[in-house]
Amino acid sequence: MAIKDQIMADLKTAMKNKQQDRLRVLRSLKAKLLEREISERKEGEASLSDEQAIEVLMKAAKQRKESIEQFQEGGRDDLVASEKKELEIINSYLPEMLSEEEVREVARQKIEQLGARDMSDMGKVMGAMMQELKGKAEGSLVSKVVKEELS
Repeated sequence: MAIKDQIMADLKTAMKNKQQDRLRVLRSLKAKLLEREISERKEGEASLSDEQAIEVLMKAAKQRKESIEQFQEGGRDDLVASEKKELEIINSYLPEMLSEEEVREVARQKIEQLGARDMSDMGKVMGAMMQELKGKAEGSLVSKVVKEELS
């Protein structure tokens, strides 16, 4: 089942079961997916691929993570807990992300394959890495690993 379809089905279930927190997050995701679908629309064609849906979900997860950091700095533990619950729901729709060690292995292969030697080659390596790991790893992790490997 496509990610968007799964979210829509779970939205209905959350409504029936009166799961207010889950319902709020799923409605938010539905809105973001519809927004992306409209922006991608071409000549009446209006369906998102799973890859595009994953991009939307990863962006939503990243926003939650940033909010958690900000709320922790501000001492707002109540909001931290709320954001963590939302992040957990969003992550349930994302595929398993690669670990740092797996990303590091791919980075080493790409650096060798591209013949990169130092930080001046970072853009070239990052472009190739992000193309290969799109939807499988966060960009911040990939960037960190590539910097470490090129240093």
